[in-house]
Amino acid sequence: MRILGLTGSIGMGKSTTAKLFAEAGVPVYDADAAVHQLYEGEAAPAIEAAFPGTTVNGKVDRPKLSARVVHDPAAIKQLEQIVHPMLGASRQKFFAEAEAAEAPVVVLDIPLLFETGGETRVDAVVVVSTSPELQRERVLARGTMDEAKLDAIIAKQTPDAEKRKRADFVVDTSHGLEPVRAQIAHILAEVVKMPQRRA
Repeated sequence: MRILGLTGSIGMGKSTTAKLFAEAGVPVYDADAAVHQLYEGEAAPAIEAAFPGTTVNGKVDRPKLSARVVHDPAAIKQLEQIVHPMLGASRQKFFAEAEAAEAPVVVLDIPLLFETGGETRVDAVVVVSTSPELQRERVLARGTMDEAKLDAIIAKQTPDAEKRKRADFVVDTSHGLEPVRAQIAHILAEVVKMPQRRA
């Protein structure tokens, strides 16, 4: 089984690309969704114990938790020590199910793949990209973010040009869905011929 790491900066079209991989029959592990699930279930008691007052009705209140840890590197580390082992277990379960289904390829959708050293745990990296203009337009159109907040997020992420350089495959989402579907078909045909690379 080959493991593809899927990543891309905010507004590049990564979520849509992940959906199209799933549509092509590829099992997709969404790291963000997995964290959401943990926050609504098994991680909540441990997070409440470590950061009292950050859960409501047995679920993590993300804005409260974020406000508590955002400027405190030690707190972020503590939170990661709670969540990362649980995430690892959920990822292993995903792999086991994909193996049992004899999936030739799986996708790990990891927004901060390069920032967390995740490229060593996959066989190939797919970076989703578009023009900076289109990226801005898409994110600001969501209506949940202003220019300053967007700039702050982009500043924290590995630059797009750097991601493209380190990618095995780049999916350009500038021209609509059909070209993306074609790129995905090409990637799936190529990745099974590649040697396993993960550590």
